[in-house]
Amino acid sequence: MKKRLSALILVLMFIVSTLFAAGCSNGSSNTSSDVKGKKIEIAALKGATGMGMSKLMENKKDYHITLYDSPDQITSKLINGELDGAAVPSNLASILYNKTKGQVKLVAINTLGVLYIVENGSTVKSIGDLKGKTLYSSNKGSTPEFILNYILRKNGLEPGKDVIVDYKMNHSDLAAAVASKKVDLAVLPEPFVTTTRMKDKNLQVPIDLTKEWDKASDGQSKLAMGTIVFRKSFIDKRSKDLDNFLDKYRDSVDFVNSNKTEAGKLMEKYSIIPKAKVAEMAIPGSNIVFINAKDGKQVLQKFYKVLYDSDPKSVGGKMPDENFYYSGNKNN
Repeated sequence: MKKRLSALILVLMFIVSTLFAAGCSNGSSNTSSDVKGKKIEIAALKGATGMGMSKLMENKKDYHITLYDSPDQITSKLINGELDGAAVPSNLASILYNKTKGQVKLVAINTLGVLYIVENGSTVKSIGDLKGKTLYSSNKGSTPEFILNYILRKNGLEPGKDVIVDYKMNHSDLAAAVASKKVDLAVLPEPFVTTTRMKDKNLQVPIDLTKEWDKASDGQSKLAMGTIVFRKSFIDKRSKDLDNFLDKYRDSVDFVNSNKTEAGKLMEKYSIIPKAKVAEMAIPGSNIVFINAKDGKQVLQKFYKVLYDSDPKSVGGKMPDENFYYSGNKNN
């Protein structure tokens, strides 16, 4: 009798604990703002990818925009539903789409080419001059690495053999190392190029990697480095809110490009860029744009094809299909 009673108690405890866990899970899984009327949760990166969002950050009624230092900090939050949308590197957008089996979609391109090779010295005039040198860069496994590798190989240089590329530092640390002359040769994006040149007036910028990409691809592909993605569950339930967001995002980008001084102040205010003057000077070289997914589809498909042919892992193992591109309810 005691054994039966003990067994019954264990079964009941198991049922109660299972129901409790299920209740907790249901309460926490819907963490994104799929419910109409809630603020849209968005992530942006400090630097060029987040610069176009600075004016939009003034709208605290409709949007909660959080800034992060690296894409890695955003990925899990987007997948588990803590975020509705995010500004991420273009290749990460494709990786997320493939990884989640279509649960993350691309809604816009927000940044074109922003990478430059800088040098403390004057030994580099062309890509060929990099042979036998050590070049410092950041974000291994992300768009800058794949872009650099493609350009090097198109110029007959094998990364890791003809050119040693060191990815140990992040953008900020690398910029500081260049400014203090601890590093002589590096790949830097805007606004870090501007930041570093303000500290070191003699710093040379011999190579614009956007121009080198154009040469390497024979003008058949355009660099598209930054994108905006949203969760499919949010799009399905709040597509009108998404379309309104895209309209306001376009307005924000137009404001940034047309009002550099005021935009720079906003970037400092929201810590997108540390100093307003730096932001103002960096805007022209940061290629901040708004191109909706429908209009940017051809650009991205060509860009992804180049990356895929170079390294399939760079876009998540396969090319994103038609469903990757958000078509919208109207012509954004």
